[in-house]
Amino acid sequence: MRLTSKGRYAVRAMLDLTAYSNGNPVRLQEISTRQSISLHYLEQLFRKLRNGQVVKSVRGPGGGYVLARSMDNITVKDVLDCVGENINPAKDIVGTEAETSSTKEYFLSRDYFQNLGLIMREYLETTSLGDMIRKAKDVQSQVEQADSLATAPTAEITPTIDETTSPFASIIRAPLGEINQ
Repeated sequence: MRLTSKGRYAVRAMLDLTAYSNGNPVRLQEISTRQSISLHYLEQLFRKLRNGQVVKSVRGPGGGYVLARSMDNITVKDVLDCVGENINPAKDIVGTEAETSSTKEYFLSRDYFQNLGLIMREYLETTSLGDMIRKAKDVQSQVEQADSLATAPTAEITPTIDETTSPFASIIRAPLGEINQ
């Protein structure tokens, strides 16, 4: 699996739309300015998102885009599917490689990557835009806390970083466990 800028930008744009919409249409120009994404590129992405029925366009003065469904009913996987991102790490294993390989290592690695694909799909299917927006409040307070520590005049403050308070920790899920390298 390789998540391209198309997928990352689509998720960012959808989070921006969700955060700033409040039920009213949001213009792509506003999203473009806030997210530093080309307006032309956003137009292409939102055409795909509209065809995928995760956003609706509103025409006329005060027009723009709104979510087609509740933020809790739109998953990250929905957004990635709309823009054509392939999240299957085993997609290249089938085909010509399958026809020429019949070793136990081939079958073990194929099964491993197919299982990884299932886990990734489940993770993306169970994370909604609403989940991420609600977590944004927690992240914002962490950022503000980190900023206040950075500007504190005392040199005696030594912040400790652990998995639960780090701004780099996952904002949606708890850590999955130790990674062996």
